Amino acid sequence: MGRAFEYRKAAKLKRFRKERKFKRWGNMARVFTKLGKEITIAVKQAGPLPENNPRLRLLMQTARKENMPKDNVERAIKKATDKDFTDYKEVNYEGYAPHGIAIFVETATDNTTRTVANIRSYFNKFGGSLGTTGSLEFLFEHKCVFYIKHKDGIATEDLELELIDYGVDEVVEDEDEIVLYGEFTQNANIQKYLEDNAFEITKVEFIRIPNELKQVTTEQAEQINKLIEKIEEDEDVQNVFHNMAE
Repeated sequence: MGRAFEYRKAAKLKRFRKERKFKRWGNMARVFTKLGKEITIAVKQAGPLPENNPRLRLLMQTARKENMPKDNVERAIKKATDKDFTDYKEVNYEGYAPHGIAIFVETATDNTTRTVANIRSYFNKFGGSLGTTGSLEFLFEHKCVFYIKHKDGIATEDLELELIDYGVDEVVEDEDEIVLYGEFTQNANIQKYLEDNAFEITKVEFIRIPNELKQVTTEQAEQINKLIEKIEEDEDVQNVFHNMAE
């Protein structure tokens, strides 16, 4: 058990964290905005045709699973080809919340000056401190997560053994789907294997799992969550990860 158990537990914590975050928004608008930006970035990088753009293919699958309206997807694709569009830049910010909790913020922004000023102000207001790029990245494992449908005649144990060579290091099975966890750098290899072998990918996400979780008191957690919630409210923010035990 050991490492595998710890990894699965941490991964499920992050999934719960993301689900709870979206519930707090109260509707799907936040999810659609995030996916829309990711689709626009993907189209800008590799064109609007899904057959020629692996990242776009995955995002369109995810959009379907999240029930994102087709019109929203088409607008995000069209935006990338608009001559007046200012490209989004994917920029990460790292810092400490009160009580030594590490926070990793992923953004997609058309104005980095505005974004960094806003992120710094949130840290300062709630007793944290914004660090330098790369200063806290080592505290997290960057993972890709593929959600796929069960395939007749394929045992999960056999699939897990096969996918080890493609960068998958954990497989979690439930009644509705199989969830594959792998190194972020191997996401293209994993996607290629799944597509070449006719597995139906329903959703993909990229997460940062803390190597260790830090315990805090209830009062400390309330203070830290105020900072996290403020950061998540920013329209430029795509994801927020931390190493606080919940």
